[in-house]
Amino acid sequence: VGRSPVMQELFGSLRRLAPHVRSALVTGETGTGKELVARALHRTGPRADRRFVTVNCSAVVESLFDSEVFGHMRGAVTGAIEDKPGLFEIADGGTLFLDEVGELPLSLQSKLLRVLETGEITRVGSLEPRHVDLHVIASSNRDLRGEVGAGRFRSDLYYRLNVVEIK
Repeated sequence: VGRSPVMQELFGSLRRLAPHVRSALVTGETGTGKELVARALHRTGPRADRRFVTVNCSAVVESLFDSEVFGHMRGAVTGAIEDKPGLFEIADGGTLFLDEVGELPLSLQSKLLRVLETGEITRVGSLEPRHVDLHVIASSNRDLRGEVGAGRFRSDLYYRLNVVEIK
């Protein structure tokens, strides 16, 4: 499979793009290896020695999203017995992979967009913003452009993620 001309062209594109891409959207059918493409971009890019953190957007529980992704301070939520960094902080300096980003509810898309625009997160229960520096790779098996047209995906988030599209 990896020796076919189409795959060789994809591998060449990944090698050319990886040193320069800070944000990318990987699209394709379920099971086509979108996460493998994201990992290849990370491994051949300048942050290869840093963390690669995955957020499974299709499994996000809306009520827990803030705590999981942004982190929380002790006592901010039920059961929070200590400060906890979120996935953005854990990925700081590396790559955050937003797997199936098209599954995120609109209310969470705006929170994600804010972080991508400002590079800052605020843990739940804190007033102190924290700067994060990371590359973001998102994937979707949906036609996000069509989702934007139907009002189910934010256009500003789509354009922020789709700096480079890899199909």
